[in-house]
Amino acid sequence: MKTDRSAVILQLARELASESEDFFKVKGPGAGDKANHRFMAELRARAKRDLRTDYSEKKICGEIGSAVDFYVKEERTIVEIALGLSAPQSEFHKDLFKALLAKENGNDVTRLLFIAKPGAIKRHREPASVAIIQWLKKYYNISINIQELSPRKSIGRSE
Repeated sequence: MKTDRSAVILQLARELASESEDFFKVKGPGAGDKANHRFMAELRARAKRDLRTDYSEKKICGEIGSAVDFYVKEERTIVEIALGLSAPQSEFHKDLFKALLAKENGNDVTRLLFIAKPGAIKRHREPASVAIIQWLKKYYNISINIQELSPRKSIGRSE
């Protein structure tokens, strides 16, 4: 049976988030940046260990030099850890653009999986986000999937 690598990354993120008592607390600039950096470093290490391949920090967006958090080529999936996706000024548009650039540069991308803190799904049910998500699917065949890390239960939405 083939392993769904992006699902493994999601599960590892959920496990890692549940290990920290204050993961879901707002920490503010500085402390929040350091906590996010530690989270990402540990998630990359665990994903590399469990998947036996390093899918992290792949520079697939051409000359701009930007990296996606994870690129699972076998699944044609970019995984972005977008913990602030519920905020009005989040990385949503930048990550969508990175997926388009990756595709433009010859990488087969058909799915962008966002892993976020609670509130992201609700935030991106708004008309502007819905229109962008539908446009990406129609014209570029890129599906957007938002999964939330939750202290109580796992929830998600796919387009």
